[in-house]
Amino acid sequence: EEAERRAKEEAEKAAREAELEAKRRAVPASDSGMRFRSLLDQIAEQEVVLKEKKAAEAAKPASDSRSDRGGRRGGRNAGQNGAATTDAPARTRRRSSAPAANMPDNFPPSPDKAGKGKKGRKGASHENHEGEDRYARMAREAEEYSREKVLADARAAVEEASRESSGRRKKRKEKRAAEAAAAAEERKIEEALAQGINPEDLDAVKVSEGVTVAELAEILEVSANDIIKRLFLLGTPLTMTQTMSNDLVELVADDLGRQVRIVTAEEENSFSFYDAPEDLKSRPPVVTVMGHVDHGKTSLLDAIRHTNVWSGEAGGITQHIGASEVTINGRQITFVDTPGHEAFTAMRARGAKITDVVVLVVAADDGVMPQTIEAINHSKAAGVPIIVAVNKCDKPEANPDKVRQMLTEYGIIPEEWGGQNMFVNVSAKKGQGIDDLLETILLQADVLELKANPDTFASGNIIEAKLDRGRGPVATLLVTRGTLHVGDTIVAGQSYGSVRAMLDQHGNHKDEARPSDAVEILGLNSVPAAGDEFRVFEDARDARDLAEQRALKARIEEQNKVKHVTLETLFDEMSQNELKELNLVVKADAQGTIEALADSIGKMDQSEVRINIIHSAVGAISETDVTLAMASNAIIIGFGVRPQPKARDAAERENVQIKTYSIIYKAIEDIDAARIGMLKPTEEEVQTGSAEVRDTFRVPKAGTIAGCMVTEGEISRDDKVRVVRDGVVVFDGSFGSMRRFKDDVNVVKRGYECGLGIEKFQDIKVGDILEAYKIVEVARTE
Repeated sequence: EEAERRAKEEAEKAAREAELEAKRRAVPASDSGMRFRSLLDQIAEQEVVLKEKKAAEAAKPASDSRSDRGGRRGGRNAGQNGAATTDAPARTRRRSSAPAANMPDNFPPSPDKAGKGKKGRKGASHENHEGEDRYARMAREAEEYSREKVLADARAAVEEASRESSGRRKKRKEKRAAEAAAAAEERKIEEALAQGINPEDLDAVKVSEGVTVAELAEILEVSANDIIKRLFLLGTPLTMTQTMSNDLVELVADDLGRQVRIVTAEEENSFSFYDAPEDLKSRPPVVTVMGHVDHGKTSLLDAIRHTNVWSGEAGGITQHIGASEVTINGRQITFVDTPGHEAFTAMRARGAKITDVVVLVVAADDGVMPQTIEAINHSKAAGVPIIVAVNKCDKPEANPDKVRQMLTEYGIIPEEWGGQNMFVNVSAKKGQGIDDLLETILLQADVLELKANPDTFASGNIIEAKLDRGRGPVATLLVTRGTLHVGDTIVAGQSYGSVRAMLDQHGNHKDEARPSDAVEILGLNSVPAAGDEFRVFEDARDARDLAEQRALKARIEEQNKVKHVTLETLFDEMSQNELKELNLVVKADAQGTIEALADSIGKMDQSEVRINIIHSAVGAISETDVTLAMASNAIIIGFGVRPQPKARDAAERENVQIKTYSIIYKAIEDIDAARIGMLKPTEEEVQTGSAEVRDTFRVPKAGTIAGCMVTEGEISRDDKVRVVRDGVVVFDGSFGSMRRFKDDVNVVKRGYECGLGIEKFQDIKVGDILEAYKIVEVARTE
């Protein structure tokens, strides 16, 4: 009985220890915040413990054999006391049933092996030992059950925590998405209000101006036949490829129950932004100098910058828009110079749109002129304040008061007369009044409180663009918002690319351009149009996709007409009713020049003949241009550029006329004269040869001498010469000297070297092409 009692106590102790261990290692299922890794580690530990227990059980064969011998001895003792032997198993079974009653219903029953052995049934000692083994097995099974239950609970806790964590993540994600949508909607409304757009129109379908029936059907997701039927009922039958007016688009959309908003071409290519007031910081003013031709705008800028740009312009007239930066008393001012010639209306309008202050230059001896009035109208339309600089006050015939009186007729009233416009008397030639003008500009800028957000992606406007043979497409741009960095990806109209280099007005490299900075950039894939807005994109693929979409749309809209004609035969063919259209291929050295030429042509009377510019681009005249002109029966007009050798040969072979000019009004006059039949071809240019500059030498009294190799034809001392650099004409004049070795010669043929000097031109560089030509008299053929 003592042994039985000890075995029972040991079994109960083992069961309690197992229960305590299970509680200690158990993971409450409700604790869903527990880390998954910790739970999995506990599960792994429990499995390791179970394996160790099983290994320990398998390692006790010797102990079991000793227990069997003890049982046999107990059986002999039990034979001496039959009554005790008879009752012992019953008592043992009753006692062993007590702890089992505390086990759960699903606790696995322990196999009772008591009484199975012959010798065991003969003695009480054997029964006692069987009781000990039974209690030990029960304790082990209880411990194993507790551990299995801990593992099951831990796994359930892991699954529950996983489900709860997934649910919380989903709710957090939905909440963030709702907050982002609300913020985007709020920002959208703020941007719409900043642009003057009714927020209710934000959900309207955007339709471009000049949309075709097929395009409108695709936008509104209806059948094109349905739209054609509605147009027929409205009394305007159209085909699928015909364009619709804005009124028709709105009528059809209203009939379909759809709301649309007509988007102009300018809006379609523009970008809109909204900056919080706290993000805005002060920026320098952008000042545009405007006025009539020859009133001294560029000379005034020369006086401010202490440079001389005017002498480099063809005909002494500014032909391109330009930008420069000047620092006055530690404050920066960005100046933009616009042409004054009447053909450059688009450039002046563009200059007024991108500026903060307009400096209107009026000559004191000339007064108000047509382009002066036009500049006033552009400035007022853009809502830009005007500062009047009365120039040439040093002349004896100058009358500044008369200028003030004339300008009052157009709403420009001096402050001293009770108006709002500041007047400054200046003399660009002698440098008088320049400081007063700069102080007035800074004062006006302080009043305007100019600000921009520099800490965002850059955006702004293309001021001018050109194609450089050595550097590729080059664009001058003005940053109006954000900061532009080298390496940024930008889109400007149909052009895109990464900014490979950035240069200031002096040609110095820069790493960044902040608001109001004007810089020249390299890296675009094509020449953008002057006036295009540019914007930095974070993803280069998005930039490329947008530019390609715009280019595709432009190509679809381009029209090609086929018919051969020359300016000289235009009037004759018109008289015979054989020609109703004149097609032109225009190539120029800058995009703004193309715009000016197209604007001037548009103002011509086209009641009898329609003039179409079927293709225009920046750069030298190429063989592709000749092919297009041949297929379209067009004339090639070159402004400030020359045809490539292959293009010239192709034009001669295909009898395509190429006309080149350096002054825009001469090109306009020739086109207009051809249109009205007044062009009398009495002179024609014939190229006699060309030479490539291989080296240059400085000779006392003679200046710069170009060491050349004649590559085409022959060059004569009496020929005219044209210096072409990167496809652009930089000088047109006459030969000053021509030598072979030390001998003066009159003619040098192809394949020979010679030394050439050019009158009044010293800036000859290696790689320049010298084109020799003659002006010959040609009688007009009927």
